[in-house]
Amino acid sequence: MRENIDIIERHQKSLPGNAPLNCKMCPRLVKFRNSNIEKFPEYFNGPVPAFGTKDAELLIVGLAPGLKGANRTGRPFTGDYAGDLLYPTLLKFDFAKGEYGSRIDDGLSMHKAMITNAVRCVPPQNKTIGEEETNCRPFLIEQIEKTPSIKIILALGGVAHNAVLSTYGEKKSAFKFAHNQTHALSNGLKLIDSYHCSRYNTNTGRLTTEMFEDVFKNIQELLG
Repeated sequence: MRENIDIIERHQKSLPGNAPLNCKMCPRLVKFRNSNIEKFPEYFNGPVPAFGTKDAELLIVGLAPGLKGANRTGRPFTGDYAGDLLYPTLLKFDFAKGEYGSRIDDGLSMHKAMITNAVRCVPPQNKTIGEEETNCRPFLIEQIEKTPSIKIILALGGVAHNAVLSTYGEKKSAFKFAHNQTHALSNGLKLIDSYHCSRYNTNTGRLTTEMFEDVFKNIQELLG
């Protein structure tokens, strides 16, 4: 994996709002990162940069990198089950081009879309804490502010939904999370919710492929 560090660094420098690759803001995440470096020295093991284009109209916000997915490969939703659903859907709806091969060097590219996470480092047990979400929020703010082409934000899961609302200072009580719900934010952007495309949600039937594709049909209609 480490032979692809040049690709990761290119992603890190190409878009705004990425955390430094040696970020030390969250002691718990740094401790977990160091333990993973010992256990999985071939993994990326760092703050995962956003993946996408500077003219993105759609910003997809997830929770955090998966241990054996993005934390391994260095690209959001790459190398785990969530990516196996997300990227083919992006390809189907023309938000990506190429072929998804579950690795950072598969040649896949985004089309007027960007993928990022509310928290940039993998958390223990895939669970973030409030302090980490707060520490990472400035990166998300910068990503949004410096990408003025964004029209729609897709939040994958409740944590991402709340992170976007906090970014804009919106009252969470006024924007209840619900699958395929469209919210009109006070700044004119649209926030759309989806259940996270994790194996847990798909295996339990909480999220089906049809349900996930319905979200992207909604997005396409709103973008015209």
